[in-house]
Amino acid sequence: MQILLLGGILCTTALLLSAWLMTFARWFPIAGLDDCIKDYKTMIRAHVDYALMALFNFGLYAAAVSSGVELPLLGCWLIAIGGFSNPTVFTIAAFDVNFWDKKFWRIYTAVSFTATTVGFSIVLFKLAQYALEQYRY
Repeated sequence: MQILLLGGILCTTALLLSAWLMTFARWFPIAGLDDCIKDYKTMIRAHVDYALMALFNFGLYAAAVSSGVELPLLGCWLIAIGGFSNPTVFTIAAFDVNFWDKKFWRIYTAVSFTATTVGFSIVLFKLAQYALEQYRY
């Protein structure tokens, strides 16, 4: 389960780095950096997505620890990996205007979204089981 903590830390780190990158690219003229972000709105999407995924990682870990539920390791790993790779899709797309046209990135995106969905499904199923068992008593 601790992989959720690491996933949250990595997403928060990427969140902070993207904030600084956008700040410098927008407000401070630095040769070479100003033109590196091709799609600023997509970079903002990545930034917000890193924040959401960090919160999901931390929140699921906290819910499990506070309830005493041991979450399935596979689900935790898939959430941590997918939680970082999903926003990274937007990060890469912000630097490449032709991102969405490239087959490799389409496959990467599909695999990333699938991993995240499967991970959340596994973990949420376990938490739902626990909640329903507690409800009976």
